[in-house]
Amino acid sequence: MVQIGRLIIGQNGILSTPAVSCIIRKIKAAGGIILTASHCPGGPGGEFGVKFNVANGGPAPDVVSDKIYQISKTIEEYAICPDLRIDLSRLGRQEFDLENKFKPFRVEIVDPVDIYLNLLRTIFDFNAIKSLLTGPSQLKIRIDAMHGVMGPYVRKVLCDELGAPANSAINCVPLEDFGGQHPDPNLTYATTLLEAMKGGEYGFGAAFDADGDRYMILGQNGFFVSPSDSLAIIAANLSCIPYFRQMGVRGFGRSMPTSTALDRVAKSMKVPVYETPAGWRFFSNLMDSGRCSLCGEESFGTGSDHLREKDGLWAVLVWLSIIAARKQSVEEIVRDHWAKYGRHYYCRFDYEGLEPKATYYIMRDLEVLVTDKSFIGQQFAVGSHIYSVAKTDSFEYVDPVDGTVTKKQGLRIIFSDASRLIFRLSSSSGVRATIRLYAESYERDPSGHDQEPQAVLSPLIAIALKISQIHERTGRRGPTVIT
Repeated sequence: MVQIGRLIIGQNGILSTPAVSCIIRKIKAAGGIILTASHCPGGPGGEFGVKFNVANGGPAPDVVSDKIYQISKTIEEYAICPDLRIDLSRLGRQEFDLENKFKPFRVEIVDPVDIYLNLLRTIFDFNAIKSLLTGPSQLKIRIDAMHGVMGPYVRKVLCDELGAPANSAINCVPLEDFGGQHPDPNLTYATTLLEAMKGGEYGFGAAFDADGDRYMILGQNGFFVSPSDSLAIIAANLSCIPYFRQMGVRGFGRSMPTSTALDRVAKSMKVPVYETPAGWRFFSNLMDSGRCSLCGEESFGTGSDHLREKDGLWAVLVWLSIIAARKQSVEEIVRDHWAKYGRHYYCRFDYEGLEPKATYYIMRDLEVLVTDKSFIGQQFAVGSHIYSVAKTDSFEYVDPVDGTVTKKQGLRIIFSDASRLIFRLSSSSGVRATIRLYAESYERDPSGHDQEPQAVLSPLIAIALKISQIHERTGRRGPTVIT
């Protein structure tokens, strides 16, 4: 039996998910346990999760999680130490005699930001970012930590280290109930930031989720950068980052539902793209094997091989580095990217809080329909648009590193014009389920780059609603969240 002789804990019990990955890798720990409700309210009346990250700093692969579960079923008893009192606010080592083979048992309370900040210093040109935030043409920024764990990181990195005014950062006190708000960085929930950006005073805005691994980027006047566009733009501008100038770029990874905007950048850079199921553990394998330098998901998560988790603050610093190097606004950078590569119109409909049995039958019937051979070639006419089905499948992934096969990761419909519809079931707990519907359409002509995504994608969404019957079968009149 392996016994633990040393615990490393963030001050006041708080660490961001990227910082956990950073510390595991830095101290060569056997792994790390993250107690988190993610962006959901925690506690007895809310949600709670236990995540295990392995020695590479990334989420446990399925084989490890399955083994943990099997072992958990054999536990007959366990011992606790109710008299152990640890001062989580006091930095440094605390030692205890637990009458086991470790004499003493050691608990080390660490600054939640320092080790992570030191890593960031090796990746970015902090002088360039500081000049952007403090120089004569100072970029005014607005950063919303949404009362999650990111407050101390935002204060120390962006304000103390890089010189942004203290009032640039809002909602920086971590709160157990997130101040009664929902710390999900999107246009539905990050409304405080969105309204501030719409005023035109700030040139750059960002929001983080509760555990700091996801982010949202806004430009002046509330210009929204979609997660898939953000990933592609970061990929196209990696040469602005010293880390990538030194390490080079080996390849890119994206989750299957993420738009194919990244693929066009990869093609121009002559590097491979790996299309994986949702879940960062799939990227970790690619990065460990040296295949992948940058990865991202449409759910506002982006990261690189500096860690084995998605990293919101890292992504924000990448954006600030690009702005500093190109001397353009967020909107100008995005529009230049569209002009060069074309625009991928994209949206996601989330139908949350559904009854699991109903979602099972919806997805089962949909899979029978779209994977039938007769569905290929079928045409759908919506207004003046005619869409012809070119390919369908139930997505499965064969890991190029170890050959592991992961099946039933979403239903794909790809049309002859490269438009896509994707349906994916996501279960957040045993009593609730979410169906996600994704629509993507590509526009090469710059004259078509100023349309509203909902307007462009409405014919595709109409097809998706028709074939899935999701409104009729759930009683819903629309999605819970649109991103």
